[in-house]
Amino acid sequence: MRRFFIDKTVIEGESVILCGDEARHIASVLRMSAGDELILINGSGNEMNARIQSVSKDEVALTVTGVSVCAAEPRNRVTLIQGLPKSDKLEFIIQKCVELGVFAVCPVQMKRSVVKGERSSNKLERYNRVSHEAAKQSGRAYAPEVFTAASLKECGLDGFDLVLLAYEDENENSLKSVLRSQKSALPENADIAVIVGPEGGLEPSEVELVLSSNKNAFSVSLGSRILRTETAGMALLAMLMYELEG
Repeated sequence: MRRFFIDKTVIEGESVILCGDEARHIASVLRMSAGDELILINGSGNEMNARIQSVSKDEVALTVTGVSVCAAEPRNRVTLIQGLPKSDKLEFIIQKCVELGVFAVCPVQMKRSVVKGERSSNKLERYNRVSHEAAKQSGRAYAPEVFTAASLKECGLDGFDLVLLAYEDENENSLKSVLRSQKSALPENADIAVIVGPEGGLEPSEVELVLSSNKNAFSVSLGSRILRTETAGMALLAMLMYELEG
């Protein structure tokens, strides 16, 4: 069934009026008509089944027929803190991590980042469109937000229940061992940060900053092979989801 992200303000009781791009897409591109059914997503984590009542060029009227919790949304909120990569890798990282269940993405200017100045509003708008489309494609009920690039100090690491730093020089803690040792201590719907460095990796001072920022911060190994920055976040997220979400 077709899925559409909507703003909460267009809902009044069981009635929904869609205007703008989504309405034109329904009417002119999909050529849907009265009686057709679709799913509406308003970012609350729920899915609303709805039936079209009427269609015009710029407006679609619907009635909500049922509401259910979206099974595609993870229980835990995982934020990816990604060292800025080169070229268009960030779009790829956002797309795939949204598909894997990330809650938010925060690109960070790190000491070995080659790319500078990613705070452009145009790029941020583009990144959030990528997130929105990936969420729609993967059947999610929430489009993760992509924040502006920040320094590690600005990431508020002390506010997370668990912080996992992927570090190629970590020889003691594997991701699996840390997750299994911390799993029982995590609250329901935990806020978790996963941190991945840029192509050049992390400076020792950045590792120290992360580990000193939160008593539940750990440096972890992702295995015996060194992964590219665009692979590491996805691998970490997939393993974390497997271990914590079941």
